Amino acid sequence: MSLLHLVMGGRVKNPQKLEFEDLESVDLVGVFPDYASAEAAWRGAAQRTVDDAEMRYVIVHLHRLLDPETGEAIES
Repeated sequence: MSLLHLVMGGRVKNPQKLEFEDLESVDLVGVFPDYASAEAAWRGAAQRTVDDAEMRYVIVHLHRLLDPETGEAIES
């Protein structure tokens, strides 16, 4: 079973938080089938903006938001 991971990032309002300034300009790097490939993509994206404290990239564990048996969203 693939454990989907989304890598995304962009300019944040505060470097200590994860509130993006402009959601329309968020950089969607891609969706990856495992953590290792997501981490490699995250490192590449983050490294390109390492000197800009207001740019932040993250890995979102999409598989944690879906029920692996049904593929449906998990209720919170």
